[in-house]
Amino acid sequence: MSKIVKFLGLVAVAGTLAACGETAAERTATGAVIGAAAAAVTGEDIGNGALIGGAAGAVSCSVMPTMPDCI
Repeated sequence: MSKIVKFLGLVAVAGTLAACGETAAERTATGAVIGAAAAAVTGEDIGNGALIGGAAGAVSCSVMPTMPDCI
């Protein structure tokens, strides 16, 4: 259970940082890298971490359209 909580916390941070980038592709790539790193740190599957982080980056402007790079 503790690993899951850590992983979800790191995914939340990755989702926030995934907004770095001017295009959707840049945000997706940044999110994937951060998600994979978070998964590696917590001992989870790196592929799943990259998928979750990439998805968070891809939808970041949909969730918060007022972010500076989304306008």
